[in-house]
Amino acid sequence: MPFPAEEVVPVSVGKTPYARFDLNDYSVPHTYARRDLVCVASIERVRLCDGATVVADHERCYSRGERLEDPAHIEALAAQKRNARQSRGMGRLHHAAPKSRAFLVLAGERGCNLGSITAQLLGLLDEYGARDLDLALGEVHERGVVHIPAVRQLLEQRRHARGLAPPLAVHLPADPRVRDLVVTPHALTTYDALTSDGEEADDDHGS
Repeated sequence: MPFPAEEVVPVSVGKTPYARFDLNDYSVPHTYARRDLVCVASIERVRLCDGATVVADHERCYSRGERLEDPAHIEALAAQKRNARQSRGMGRLHHAAPKSRAFLVLAGERGCNLGSITAQLLGLLDEYGARDLDLALGEVHERGVVHIPAVRQLLEQRRHARGLAPPLAVHLPADPRVRDLVVTPHALTTYDALTSDGEEADDDHGS
């Protein structure tokens, strides 16, 4: 009577969610990155297990250097990366323009696409600066408006009132240390005081 014959070997998952067995890489859920699993391989299947739980099940490949992927694993990883990018963007936005938090809450309550709105607000932040964006967001929120064109219109009106030229696009490198950097403007009264002190000192020396 035939009996099942399976090879059982420990495997390690690196930064990317793949486990290597017999010179091929098999995908696992991204939550198992940097984990140790057990590979149970039969003639036809390769199962990757965490204790008694099967976390991945693939058809066995007898080639070399192949990558076997479960579409569900890839989609879950892509969704996790999208959520991470959105979370970083919201964090930067909330730090630079605190009134964006209430704006986004209202947008979420109205069923708006928060990812798209966050990306557009980050673009306005880069174009117009933190202070002006925060003021504009506060004003449109008081009106109960969550439309990005309304925010941009207020920003343009303020810029025009100050006689400033239209903003120029700034192309930043992909490095998150640069893209996520927020520079908070400070009042210039300190510098005015320094200038005044310097002028008074000059007057004293001249008299």
